[in-house]
Amino acid sequence: MFPPAGQAQSFAGNAFGVMEDAFAKQDDSYTMEDEYALGRVIAASILGKYKPYTANQDLTNYVNRICQTIVINSPQPAIFNGYHVLILDSPEFNAFASPGGHLFITRGLVEACSSEDILAAVIAHELAHVMLKHGIAIANSFEAQMNVHAADAARQGQALAQSSAANRLMSYRQQVSGLLDTLTVSGYAQEQEFEADREAAVLLATAGYDPNAIVEMLRILQRVQSSQMGGFNTTHPTPAARISNVEGLMWNIRVNDTKSFRVPRFKNK
Repeated sequence: MFPPAGQAQSFAGNAFGVMEDAFAKQDDSYTMEDEYALGRVIAASILGKYKPYTANQDLTNYVNRICQTIVINSPQPAIFNGYHVLILDSPEFNAFASPGGHLFITRGLVEACSSEDILAAVIAHELAHVMLKHGIAIANSFEAQMNVHAADAARQGQALAQSSAANRLMSYRQQVSGLLDTLTVSGYAQEQEFEADREAAVLLATAGYDPNAIVEMLRILQRVQSSQMGGFNTTHPTPAARISNVEGLMWNIRVNDTKSFRVPRFKNK
């Protein structure tokens, strides 16, 4: 679950403590618990930058129901503490997902969605990042960089002033910082974004949504991109490139369409 807005800082501190203890004691790859704890820290950091949107709790419940509909029909319905969506009170068009199932969508992006399918496409894209472990791959890349630096220092005969546990804590903090920067500033690698779009199309179809909603979502972003600084402009490849990436998949995806239920539900959200 997400922390109340006023508790974000203590939430981050507690999560850091738990995760730092784990990293100081083990050398294993990430468990589901590790992914969740890392995601908690990233989520708290995002809440340090954005305020939660609290004016319409029904809307927050609605996007979470969409999320659960996609998740329960996905190949990975179970993670350590489930998937949760929070709307951020920002007019920009953006969305983030941290490891462990923490999803964020800005109010501006939610308001721009003209159907439940398009809103589901945003959620499915972020779910795909989590399920494909893109955030963990980035965290691991920062850990690898730290290991290379340590090896270089050892070859040069430099004394290591810190213990092995302390070095692992330093590595963990570097992973958190690097992953947060990727999510909110620099963005995933282009191929990771393309992969998430392709996976999202399949997730949508499996849950009964129109996979073409991915393309519709990208066309909305394409229309607003020239008038907005930041957001998807800086953290995603161009909408045109993403549309080209997924359009060829649509003819081969079959869906059990449930639009008759979705249209009135969206109007009443």
